[in-house]
Amino acid sequence: MVVLHTQPSTSEVKHKKNRRKLSKKPARTAPAEGAEDLDMDEGSHAAAEQHAAESQQQNEENAQDDEIMIDTDPSAPSQSAAPAFPPLPASAQRTALKSEMRRIPIPPHRMTPLKKEWVNIFSPLTEMLQLQVRMNVQRKCVEIRTSKHTKDIGAIQKGADFVKAFALGFDVNDAIALLRLDDLYLDSFEIKDVKTLHGDHLSRAIGRIAGQDGKTKFTIENASRTRIVLADTKIHILGSFQNIKIARDAIVSLILGSPPGKVYAGLRTVSARMRQRAL
Repeated sequence: MVVLHTQPSTSEVKHKKNRRKLSKKPARTAPAEGAEDLDMDEGSHAAAEQHAAESQQQNEENAQDDEIMIDTDPSAPSQSAAPAFPPLPASAQRTALKSEMRRIPIPPHRMTPLKKEWVNIFSPLTEMLQLQVRMNVQRKCVEIRTSKHTKDIGAIQKGADFVKAFALGFDVNDAIALLRLDDLYLDSFEIKDVKTLHGDHLSRAIGRIAGQDGKTKFTIENASRTRIVLADTKIHILGSFQNIKIARDAIVSLILGSPPGKVYAGLRTVSARMRQRAL
């Protein structure tokens, strides 16, 4: 058997390739000179018309924005003028005061003194501040509430500070100064906040602050015009801001181990300076 190997003709392959090339690259014919000039003129004229239309549209939008910004409500107040708010009616203030209430917890060891001094405690609260007060024995607290006769907004805060000062251990006559003066505050801190002490070292620090028969504590109180309460490891100071700082610095020096004589000398210097400022 004779097998014939036929090869595709090269002419057909070249014809396919040429067909692909022709499809990719179409033939370009050179236009006439007059037609080319005409097309360029028409293209430039169309581009100029399009640019003019876009600029006109943009100008119209800007004009509309300017009109929106300029057109304001004539009845609205000017920005430079200060806003005027009507005064709050007295009825609204009374309703706000009626809803205020404070509950001051009393430690168990201060309940007996509270019962003994109850007349001296609730009298200034009701007469001076026009507050409603009651002692809640079950919860071991004193409840204070504003009434329709209360005029001062800060009266309930003053009353709460007064009762809190008595609960911390201050005398009623000293704590009542919180109601009469505005620049008195309460400050409390512990010995461990200054220096960590344990056992006998802690007891000696408390003894240095109190002194023999309370002599050191009384000296600090008289020199700084404050009142101090030593409640175990806690120290409470009642006085003005500057006087509290003087007393606290003296107590911190005693806790850190300074001898009382050195603290007395510093207090004498500070008290002399305070007298000069008072003059």
